[in-house]
Amino acid sequence: MQQVSWVDRGQAVSFDKQVDDVPRPRCVGVARLGSLQSSGTSFTVWMQLRGSAWVEAKEGKFRLRQLEWIAFEKESRPLIQAGRDGLCIAVSLDAEALRALGALADCSLYAGRGRMTRHEARLALRLWREAKAGQAGVFALRPLLLHLASLQRELSDGIQRCPGRSRSRKRQVFGRMQRARMYLEGNSHRVVRIGELAELTNFSSWYLSKTFQTLYQESPQSLSARLRLERAAMLLRDTGMMIGEVASASGFDNCCSFARAFRARFGTSATRYRHAVETLPPDSAKSTNPSRKSIASV
Repeated sequence: MQQVSWVDRGQAVSFDKQVDDVPRPRCVGVARLGSLQSSGTSFTVWMQLRGSAWVEAKEGKFRLRQLEWIAFEKESRPLIQAGRDGLCIAVSLDAEALRALGALADCSLYAGRGRMTRHEARLALRLWREAKAGQAGVFALRPLLLHLASLQRELSDGIQRCPGRSRSRKRQVFGRMQRARMYLEGNSHRVVRIGELAELTNFSSWYLSKTFQTLYQESPQSLSARLRLERAAMLLRDTGMMIGEVASASGFDNCCSFARAFRARFGTSATRYRHAVETLPPDSAKSTNPSRKSIASV
């Protein structure tokens, strides 16, 4: 059976359905309404070069926009659906490739999200093409692995703030905290309980809350509330949903609690926020979206 490394024009491919003796490509791409289901045996990093894509994984559902990247642990099994004009490239890394990265730069890759500059995106595409041409061995992946590590440099800065006597322990804790943060971002349509995050990370609720606050300077509950309100703002900008529908789609039980929380966050009512966005030029309207250089910043 031949490897499938490029999914395009509505084609759907699932690596989980391939037989075990067929090697899976390390470098893959998804474009123009194509969809790809990753296997549960590889760490994957996805980079959106054009348009947008939707991603469904164990951690939830994500929107991937141009010049954004997102990384998943192997158990996540992300399903990528490219938009009509979307172009997304990815690298799938097994244990051998991750060990090679550790030997090269004494660093690891973590689940998370972030943004790239145009220069970083062009460099990623060139290195991806070179790795794809010679992807029979790990050696061809080295330049791309180092580039991916550089994209995560802001994430790795948080490792030192994690508890642990050894660097290995700090990395382990950081990886679990990133797993919790990704889960919060992927479930911004509802209230996420601390117990869910504790079970996800195999930490106690107390230890999780304390470490999360230290690492991100924000409690899990506060981040969940902020993400839900940012989702509500996005729905007000980009859809014609009624205010009550936006509140429900953002995990609020009633319009009153939503109205109070929205005003406290944005300083105006949801109705006035929508009206203000509608009267702005398109470029100005985009700028009202709370931006972060690193979507999963620490």
